[in-house]
Amino acid sequence: MYKLPTKYDVVVIGSGHAGIEAALAAARIGCRTLMLTQNLDTIGQMSCNPAIGGLAKGHIVREIDAMGGAMGLNADATGIQFRMLNQKKGPAVRAPRVQCDKKAYQFRMKAILEQVQNIDVKQGTVSRIVENGGAVVGVETDINVAIASRTVVITSGTFLRGLLHIGETSKPGGRMADSSSILSANLRELGFQVGRFKTGTPCRLNARSIDFTRCSIQLGDEPPSGFAFNPEEISTGVDDVFTLNRVRGGTFHVEQLPCWITHTNQKTHEMIRGNLHRSPLYAGRIQGIGPRYCPSIEDKVVKFSDKASHQLFLEPEGRHTSEYYVNGISTSLPYEVQLAFVHLIPGLEQAEIMRPGYAVEYDYFPPTQLLPTLETKIVSGLYFAGQVNGTSGYEEAAAQGLIAGANAALNIQNRPPLILSRREAYIGVLIDDLVTKGTEEPYRMFTSRAEDRLFLRHDNADQRLTNRAFITGLVNEARFHNFKQKMDLLEQARVISTGMKLNGMPVSRLLKQSDFDVRTLPNDIVSCVPLSLWELLQTEFKYQGYAARQSEENQRLDRKGNQRIPDGLDYDKIDGLRSETRQKLSKVRPTSLGQAARISGITPCDVSILHIWLSRNGLPCEHAKAEELT
Repeated sequence: MYKLPTKYDVVVIGSGHAGIEAALAAARIGCRTLMLTQNLDTIGQMSCNPAIGGLAKGHIVREIDAMGGAMGLNADATGIQFRMLNQKKGPAVRAPRVQCDKKAYQFRMKAILEQVQNIDVKQGTVSRIVENGGAVVGVETDINVAIASRTVVITSGTFLRGLLHIGETSKPGGRMADSSSILSANLRELGFQVGRFKTGTPCRLNARSIDFTRCSIQLGDEPPSGFAFNPEEISTGVDDVFTLNRVRGGTFHVEQLPCWITHTNQKTHEMIRGNLHRSPLYAGRIQGIGPRYCPSIEDKVVKFSDKASHQLFLEPEGRHTSEYYVNGISTSLPYEVQLAFVHLIPGLEQAEIMRPGYAVEYDYFPPTQLLPTLETKIVSGLYFAGQVNGTSGYEEAAAQGLIAGANAALNIQNRPPLILSRREAYIGVLIDDLVTKGTEEPYRMFTSRAEDRLFLRHDNADQRLTNRAFITGLVNEARFHNFKQKMDLLEQARVISTGMKLNGMPVSRLLKQSDFDVRTLPNDIVSCVPLSLWELLQTEFKYQGYAARQSEENQRLDRKGNQRIPDGLDYDKIDGLRSETRQKLSKVRPTSLGQAARISGITPCDVSILHIWLSRNGLPCEHAKAEELT
């Protein structure tokens, strides 16, 4: 066994979105960090949809950016379409989403890692975690190289005992064309419980074979809305060919590409139904549990048999490629069946499949085995982040990576850990859900999971988190200086709005009115601070009362934890509950609201609806017996 001479503070296993943020966080705090990856050419690869953000996920990316992370800025630098989702709804549920150039995102992130001080990047497959007396002391690779490290962060994605499925064919792999990892066996030997999940991806099509005239166009927003609080940090060197977008003259410049919309139909569904026996999912060859909210097209056709069609989005994978991602038809059916049902979709009659869709099964480790720092309870100094914890999605993985990497570094420096509360960040909700409730299916973030979602908006993530990140060492002096300047200007706007009147009414009161547009303020008022800060202040004022009432309601619900739920309650009779909620409540049969709230997948919104229904139906004062709550 060859021992690498360099001793590291933090070793990060894996180079996906969790691994990247973990390594960068540890390095920013000042620790000597090594990233080990099976393939240097796939650092930051977007294995599924080349998009960042979306509902609730966009909030997480803004939080990552507010804490100095790289995901948001990299998405802005390589984005090819920018959209703000839920524009017609309240600011709390609006969320940015960026379709990225797949290779530009990947290669730009690799270049960032290679240039950061305190990070070494090496190719190697870890086969064993080395521990001594219950504490991690290093890792060993499959070519007999030993690496000493005081902490280790595992961010192995779908590679632990990964198994790929296309029709009747199965083979080992973490994703198509990449091998699986054998590290899972070693973790089981160390005493960790293991589970099995499944995910999948759709086929990719050749743009030259698509008839876009039969599809509806979907354009990006103008002006584009990105993730970065400081987009001017996007910089380019002479040889930088991966940064596509820049800030010029104070304006974020992007040349956007359109996406396209089409639909499946009855003929498509009949073709799929007729070949379900060839699907590894329905033939019983896939044992892992798949993501509820990103089902395969086979699942959609079976579980939503009343629907005549399903919407599909044709999304370009980059500015310099002909590949299109077909959002909505994740599948593991045989290649010839994929080709046949694709040809029954309008606009895709002559489509050529460049890469077939497939499913992947992989090991995960139930996250109740972790502390809130994401350190394992079994081996000190060992941290898990990303899909290894049962989550789905790039954004959830990156958030965990940032927290795990930061806490590994803080552990080395004997400093207090970084733990975000549920009422502080979506990242706090995510981690608290995982380590306290666990997850029985791939976890995905939704705004409904957060009790204080009216406060946890994407536009105030820096106000919530940047100061803490600076104290921790995740945000540098320059970024923090910009943040303080912004806060000073925002406070200036608050003072002006409360002290100045317009038509006899304080500006602060006008800003609370739903029909008032801040852009109608006189120029001598608006010009005092940037318009974006007036818009932020207007949102803050409008939401103050709602957020306060939500907080009071949350406190009341906390006190109602012992409220009894009658045995035999028919949850189908309760309007407003999601189908997932009805399914899980019917299965577990909780005896109290407190028990219901602790069920994996049950959100604070679900508990609130249940509480209101019980109260309206004459059950406000009945309480469960103490022994039933244990």
